[in-house]
Amino acid sequence: MENYIVSARKYRPQTFESVVGQQALTQTLQNAIRSNHLAHAYLFCGPRGVGKTTCARIFAKTINCSNPQNGFDACNECESCKAFNEQRSFNIHELDAASNNSVEDIRNLIDQVRIPPQIGKYSVYIIDEVHMLSAGAFNALLKTLEEPPSYAIFILATTEKHKVLPTILSRCQVYDFNRITIPDTIAYLQKVAANEGITVSEEALNVVAQKADGGMRDALSIFDQLVAFCGKEITYERTIEVLNVLSVDYYFQLVDSALQHNVAKTLLIFNDILNHGFDAGHFVTGFAQHLRDVLVSKDPQTLPLLETGESMRARYGQQAQRCHPMWIFMALDILNTCDINYRTARNKRLTVELALVKLCQLGLNQTIPSTPNIPSTQNTPKAAPQTAPASRPTPTPAPAPQPKAATPSIPKMPKISIGLGPKKPEPAPAQPAAAPAEQPKQEEQNRPFTVDQLRDAWVGLADSHKEETRLKQLIENYMPLMVNDLTAEIQMPNPWQMTEMKKALPTLLRQLRAALHNDHLEIQLVQAEFNQEQLAFTAEEKYKLMVEQNPALAQLKEKLDLQID
Repeated sequence: MENYIVSARKYRPQTFESVVGQQALTQTLQNAIRSNHLAHAYLFCGPRGVGKTTCARIFAKTINCSNPQNGFDACNECESCKAFNEQRSFNIHELDAASNNSVEDIRNLIDQVRIPPQIGKYSVYIIDEVHMLSAGAFNALLKTLEEPPSYAIFILATTEKHKVLPTILSRCQVYDFNRITIPDTIAYLQKVAANEGITVSEEALNVVAQKADGGMRDALSIFDQLVAFCGKEITYERTIEVLNVLSVDYYFQLVDSALQHNVAKTLLIFNDILNHGFDAGHFVTGFAQHLRDVLVSKDPQTLPLLETGESMRARYGQQAQRCHPMWIFMALDILNTCDINYRTARNKRLTVELALVKLCQLGLNQTIPSTPNIPSTQNTPKAAPQTAPASRPTPTPAPAPQPKAATPSIPKMPKISIGLGPKKPEPAPAQPAAAPAEQPKQEEQNRPFTVDQLRDAWVGLADSHKEETRLKQLIENYMPLMVNDLTAEIQMPNPWQMTEMKKALPTLLRQLRAALHNDHLEIQLVQAEFNQEQLAFTAEEKYKLMVEQNPALAQLKEKLDLQID
């Protein structure tokens, strides 16, 4: 039986051209080899699985090649290249700093540096995960790293550059490796699948690339896992089943149902997601990411920000055409607020469901009856009146028209009406309005509001007063509390803040009334009990408190002519 080799090892790049997603770095290394401008120490840093150690090995093999092709490619025919390919080269030394991080290990390495190469020009020392070295080991390496023999080259690799000592960084040429993009990962996996005779859909590879998070080694490992489960044909449905990934179809369906204001369908989709074992918190972040992808798909300039395959790009583009940008902005804000509240909410499912209901209400402008909805009984046969004979069934009388009650509008969240998809034709009025227009207009203006709506409107005032720092702090620190249906009060802790709030209250009250559509709202300022132990808030109050504790501070202020800011 032939020994199985995992794809991460079998398809490990052997040349600079085969390294994926690092064209700028590989081109720099090739130019350095061609011009023979080699540094004595390099530091390769970047995320896992992006080619740091691979590039170090290719670089070490190439500079020891006796007959390089084009000046920067190993020939694979000389004795040095054959020894490297057969893993018996004595010119290339690899050290895992994660398990050999002591001073003694580095001293043994320094002893090896004194021995010149027997075949080839250079002895290359590759130290992987160099950030794991102890402080003593770093110090032992410093001198040799700065002034090694002419034939010695050090290549350090790390995933955590910030943990490497600055004295080590200053002695190395630093190369920052990038995350491998999703299109590059998909293209490389398609080549691997073609070589292995495996049929795989682009949507499945897109899921693999996103799961790998920019690491090619992780992507190849996931690909092997799928092959073990699916065999020679890998589909999108089986991929999300194996990897336990929430299908993107759910997100597309949720957006469509929200645009149609279909609350029932939206909640049923969310219930189906929970029944499949997915976490509601992960669903919220995934849904927000989906809306972000829809947003960047609306403009060709931001389309490169969408990291996905071509077929998925087309699908995002189609849904983006049905979504108004303002709708997406407001939906993202709702989901972001839900994500923040989810961690502290006791009823987490209700928190998410409320956010989904708010999504369905965006852009909705309609009225509801003031009485509860009664299930329709049109399909239920009505019983005949008791006074009618059994032989003469009385025809069902038509229901008498009920007087149309004046009904308040659903509060919009926030007050903005936008078009969603194709514009629906407005229904023509059944008959000319006989009632005067003043009553609906007055009810529209003085609609009732809840405590949560008052709180949200008050918090929103802070954004409209960003430039007024003190007023913004007052708004954020003190929340109005409802006394009755139309009156709220704010308790102020000291006279100074009471004065500041009195100055700003007319403006704030006017803005609150406009936001809540109610001209009868009143806010009362109440002076809280003030005691001497209360903390100082302003610079002036802090200064007075400090002078009471140390009177010499006032003399110092006068002598130095200091000002209180």
